[in-house]
Amino acid sequence: MDKNNPLLCDPDSGICEIPTAKNEFEKSAVKASDKSVRILYFTDPICSSCWGIEPQLRKLKLEYGEHLKIEYHMGGLLPDWKYNSGGISKPSDVAHHWDEVSAHYNMPIDGDVWLEDPLDSSFPPSIAFKAAQMQDETKAIVFLRILREMVFLEKKNITKWEHMKTAAEKSDLDVDVLKNNYENDAEKLFRADLNLAAKMGVRGFPSVFIMNEEGGQEFVYGFKPYSLYENAIAKIFPKIKKATYEKTWNFLFSKYPTLTTREFAELMELSIQEGESQLEKLNVEEKIVKFDTKNGPLWKVI
Repeated sequence: MDKNNPLLCDPDSGICEIPTAKNEFEKSAVKASDKSVRILYFTDPICSSCWGIEPQLRKLKLEYGEHLKIEYHMGGLLPDWKYNSGGISKPSDVAHHWDEVSAHYNMPIDGDVWLEDPLDSSFPPSIAFKAAQMQDETKAIVFLRILREMVFLEKKNITKWEHMKTAAEKSDLDVDVLKNNYENDAEKLFRADLNLAAKMGVRGFPSVFIMNEEGGQEFVYGFKPYSLYENAIAKIFPKIKKATYEKTWNFLFSKYPTLTTREFAELMELSIQEGESQLEKLNVEEKIVKFDTKNGPLWKVI
């Protein structure tokens, strides 16, 4: 694997690493919020390992949501293609890799976007996300999810305003306000995220800092199983109690209007095969619709 290319995420470690980052970790002085547990999540719209942990994050929100405050920060995975070298020098070199990590994470990713309509940077969608946050934190997370579905499944170049606009409309953001913020103050917030990432020693994604009110802190780096997130939370907040949630298809789709097979299976606590069987049945019954990609479907509520 060519370590000069940040889009070649290491499937074994589950990390999309920034080539220029220093390999050091600084214990943060950032404090927790009024909620018991504060999570700082450093990510990027085109980070395949971050797409891989969507099931874990969605389950965390269902089981620990009343205790959690999750703050999304952008990390600047791909500034441009100037610094890449060796065998990885152009977007098309990433296509096959994305297809491989799709199988590794069991999450649908179609690498053909790098052949059909390649992105020259991850900065524009990152800045758009900061613009969305300026308007509404909750809608911004929906906006980011839609952008990811666009790039990973629909093969859309999300650096283009037309796709950002569509994502904004689908997430119920005011498009005019978003565009104004995108073209003005959002870049400053994006740069502030990059500075915070550097200060905290972030060198790749996903980087998840879990903190309590007393300054206790755990760090989860790369693609990790759900149990590791639970253990990290329990370590700094031993008395935390997780909520139970309704493990039915209609409840899950009311919370998350789109789900991959792995997301559905993990949230329902089923095997992939059992989850897929239930989803196929719901599709036949016309309760959900199936959006097919070459590396797996996305299921959407009707």
